[in-house]
Amino acid sequence: MAKKPTTALDASNMFDVLYRFPEQIKEALAIGESAPVWRRQATSNRYVVLGLGGSAIGGDLLRSLAAGTPGGEHLNIVVSRGYSAPGWIDSDTNVIASSYSGDTEETLSAFDEARKKTDRFVVITTGGQLGKKAITYGMPIINIPPGYQPRCALAFSFFPLVSIMQRTGALDSRSTRPLSKGLKEIFANLDEMRDLYSGKSAKNPALTLAKKIHGTVPVVYSAHERMDAVNLRWRGQIQENAKHLAFGNLLPEMNHNEINGWFHPADVAKKTTAILLRDAEDHPRTSIRFDALADIIKKHAGSIVTVEGTGTTLLSRMITAIYLGDWVSYHLAMMNEVDPTPVPVIQTLKSLLAKAK
Repeated sequence: MAKKPTTALDASNMFDVLYRFPEQIKEALAIGESAPVWRRQATSNRYVVLGLGGSAIGGDLLRSLAAGTPGGEHLNIVVSRGYSAPGWIDSDTNVIASSYSGDTEETLSAFDEARKKTDRFVVITTGGQLGKKAITYGMPIINIPPGYQPRCALAFSFFPLVSIMQRTGALDSRSTRPLSKGLKEIFANLDEMRDLYSGKSAKNPALTLAKKIHGTVPVVYSAHERMDAVNLRWRGQIQENAKHLAFGNLLPEMNHNEINGWFHPADVAKKTTAILLRDAEDHPRTSIRFDALADIIKKHAGSIVTVEGTGTTLLSRMITAIYLGDWVSYHLAMMNEVDPTPVPVIQTLKSLLAKAK
């Protein structure tokens, strides 16, 4: 049953899309169980995901999840965003071309390059030119549901990939237990979370954080592993849904450069909200760095907020942290009095690029 938007601003009902995220995950898992896989047995641990924006984030999450999950640490997963495919792709490299619309020009260009070097492709799309190319070359296609904004189809760009990686043994048997447990934790938590995050209660952490961010520039920090893709998702959702500037960086790297920048301009620093996206399995030294970072910038930032995902498994903590960030971006859009669904600036850019051909 569809949920009604909380305001007329939400003309395309982003509210309902976010509220139905648990159902989207279930649908995506069903797609993954029967999705086609590479036509030949994998002989390499190298995987390249070609994609941009909302279509690429599933690859980012897969990379972070594999690196932090037993049975996946051996995988070398690279997400390639651009017109060119990585030059080191060879006949043993496994490629996933992901474009929700099937018409992302950068992905189509990279696809054409990669196809000259390997036939080990899986395509994930709703159709478009990429779908037609995959049919022409007889490539396996994971067909996902149309009708979403690409960033709203996260479940469909991520969970089918996890499924085919398990089914082909790329994520080996050691991953079965933590991933199964992670799914149980996700479904145990999301129903309660969506009722809390979608409401107007003073106890709603998504609404509370959106109020804190409103009128400031959020800067999201996480460790370079595990939560790095979640960090990217938070920024992208705030930028696209709320039409609101957002930046971020990773520890420990930012401790060696960006940390020095919090002093000037002092008035700009005071208009920021530092969001520390932490994880229970952060490296012990990184945890100390987070504490030190907060202590150093507390006199300069407008405010500092710590956010963590929920659950004992990495999969659960990643998805629940993403879900919180998605609702934060929604509430921030309402405060900014903008419709969270359309992205007219991106459409304008595409029009300008089309004229320049």
